[in-house]
Amino acid sequence: MSTTNRRKFLGRGVAAAAAATAAAVPAAAQEKPTKRVMNRSGKKPDTPPLFSGAVAYGNLLFIAGKGYHSEGDIKVHTKDVLRQIKEELERAGSSMEKVLKCNVYLNDLKDYAGMNEVFRGSFGDDPPVRTTIAAAGGIPGNSLVEIDVIAYI
Repeated sequence: MSTTNRRKFLGRGVAAAAAATAAAVPAAAQEKPTKRVMNRSGKKPDTPPLFSGAVAYGNLLFIAGKGYHSEGDIKVHTKDVLRQIKEELERAGSSMEKVLKCNVYLNDLKDYAGMNEVFRGSFGDDPPVRTTIAAAGGIPGNSLVEIDVIAYI
């Protein structure tokens, strides 16, 4: 087979393989992902907010840090923060079991054990990867804990 014929033959094979792959991938997966801001009220605010509480990109969901701004110990704070996250996930069509990444910010590292006591099992049998740090200077709003997550929808 000559070099020219080989190129034509290989070119047809590559084109056929690409067409077969494209046909096997669902149309939704071939679309370019778009950013969707998940506004709690369901409508865009009149003025741009400081930050978005939840943003979806494709099938990924990013939820901003949630804190608890009332009296209580670390267990009360953690329980309420996890409740807020659960509600936000469900509102966007996700769930605690679909969380991939979790960042935990503690006001004081001494609260690590108490936070873990409430945290354990909150994300199902296969918890997400997690980073936990003590926030230097504290957490805004006097919360003892702030948690943000990345999940899939």
